[in-house]
Amino acid sequence: MRSVKKVKHLNDYKLEVEFNSGEIKVVDLSSHLDGEIFEPLKKVEYFKTVKVNPEFETIYWENGADIAPEFLFDIGK
Repeated sequence: MRSVKKVKHLNDYKLEVEFNSGEIKVVDLSSHLDGEIFEPLKKVEYFKTVKVNPEFETIYWENGADIAPEFLFDIGK
């Protein structure tokens, strides 16, 4: 089972994500911010506030938006 250990904002809607396997991928979420909960994330200043939720081991924002680690891994490069 994949989980996120670290996240770092790079630029725009790109994040560097480190997974529990030790793999690091660059994830571009620019085309994946659909839906009401993701609306605030379209402002880069808010998007940059991304954190790792230690309980669910994935990325999240204070408004409750989160993204599954499996999805992040699959779209990452």
